[in-house]
Amino acid sequence: MTFWRSFVFAISIIVSFTDAKRIPSTLDGPFDPVTVPYDVSLRGNAVDLPDTDPRVRRRVKGFAPEQISVSLSVNYDSVWISWVTGEFQIGDNIKPLDPNSIASLVRYGRSRFPLTHEATGYSLVYNQLYPFEGLQNYTSGIIHHVRLTGLKPNTLYYYRCGDPSISAMSGIYHFRTMPASGPRSYPKRIAVVGDLGLTYNTTDTISHLTKNEPDLVLLVGDVTYANLYLTNGTGSDCYDCSFPHTPIHETYQPRWDYWGRFMQSLISKTPIMVVEGNHEIEEQAGNQRFVAYSSRFAFPSKESESFSTFYYSFNAGGIHFIMLGAYIDYNKSGEQYKWLERDLANVDRSMTPWLVAAWHAPWYSSYKAHYKEAECMRMAMEELLYGYGVDIVFNGHVHAYERSNRVYNNTLDPCGPVHITIGDGGNREKMALEYADEPGNCPEPLSTYDPSIGGFCARNFTSGPAAGKFCWDRQPDYSAFRESSFGHGILEVKNVTWALWTWYRNQDSNSEVGDQIYIVRQPDICPVLHPLPKSWFADS
Repeated sequence: MTFWRSFVFAISIIVSFTDAKRIPSTLDGPFDPVTVPYDVSLRGNAVDLPDTDPRVRRRVKGFAPEQISVSLSVNYDSVWISWVTGEFQIGDNIKPLDPNSIASLVRYGRSRFPLTHEATGYSLVYNQLYPFEGLQNYTSGIIHHVRLTGLKPNTLYYYRCGDPSISAMSGIYHFRTMPASGPRSYPKRIAVVGDLGLTYNTTDTISHLTKNEPDLVLLVGDVTYANLYLTNGTGSDCYDCSFPHTPIHETYQPRWDYWGRFMQSLISKTPIMVVEGNHEIEEQAGNQRFVAYSSRFAFPSKESESFSTFYYSFNAGGIHFIMLGAYIDYNKSGEQYKWLERDLANVDRSMTPWLVAAWHAPWYSSYKAHYKEAECMRMAMEELLYGYGVDIVFNGHVHAYERSNRVYNNTLDPCGPVHITIGDGGNREKMALEYADEPGNCPEPLSTYDPSIGGFCARNFTSGPAAGKFCWDRQPDYSAFRESSFGHGILEVKNVTWALWTWYRNQDSNSEVGDQIYIVRQPDICPVLHPLPKSWFADS
């Protein structure tokens, strides 16, 4: 214990003297709530990129690969390479491509020439079908997923993908593997973003994010917002407001292709890990949902033994990430919960000291938009995550930024995780500006019910300053910082107990620091279900 206190004190001194302006840490908290007023000079309205923008146009011919991306498997020694070949079709008479007609092959190696290794994978085509007259159907290009194995940690690899038998190979790209798991081994920078869409604000966010040179991108749901469009390509900031009489919630699937083309320059070299949001539901014929999401991305579902595209886990150095599904069954009797119990029980905190969870809809948000919408999920899963000592939670859904104090069960708790809502990537539904604690803004409880996220569990608070009320009458104690602005975040884990979190806001097309804090783990005072031996702390 003496060593631990000395260690924390030493780090605090280093932080104080090396930063021109001292960066606070969670050890200084809990903090008094702060609200940064909305800056009216910001571009709060978001306009989608048109299909004529050169950044979303198809730039390859024939069956050459496009929309190339990298995603992680469960450990450093394996990654997935994904791409699309052939052209999508949209209209009344579509004929799906044959996914078996084009090979799924990746050549790769640690030198650009020659690429000494080769791997093959699988391919698929998905359809978005609407059995209603006047609605256009869609069939995708051929989507390829290939898993590379036997990779070295923290190593640069070069690769090409495609089908060499028809001279349809990509150019040479590269990626770097994650560090090996261990208490001193972490990616340098992890970018976190949510609710991206494909607007001019999105382009600012991705430009700023790219300049921060992340090693990994975490996207916490709501990817393309293709479901803000009719099948004829007519879009709106508010689908239900503009198209109240459509027989089914339509989508314009080419927006997925536009997004893949725009993002390729980043995610062909920087791995991206995605979890579903409500805009990925995309209902179609046969009551199918999430088809585009589940088809276009590769997930470590089998490797993490979830066997689901909606929830899975992976390691990035000394961090264990858990991605959870808010729009499928999360109750204790369901498969997701049972998998989560198994996954948490298998986490070795001596090798992955940091435990980070992410899903789309936040449990702790003080904005009026989506207020208490995910209460049923919180009531089902919060105790389990708390018991295993989750350190940080990332969410999207609310189109603004908010960071919590450490909180558990609506109460300030030094062992609770820090919840960060970062649904401010730039989508066309605009920013969330109103707070539930402002006069006249507290929503009616029944209005918070969203059938896509489960049952109705939102009730009045039973304890604390807001006891007996549905909303606080001031910024809640759990809310440490909130601001309405588009932006992204960067997580930099420094060692076994300290991590720097920085939120960058998009201010007049410049990337400015809006919020910054050291998140400090305290495993000596916050034991988990599988505690570590005391001797381990002295070695950290």
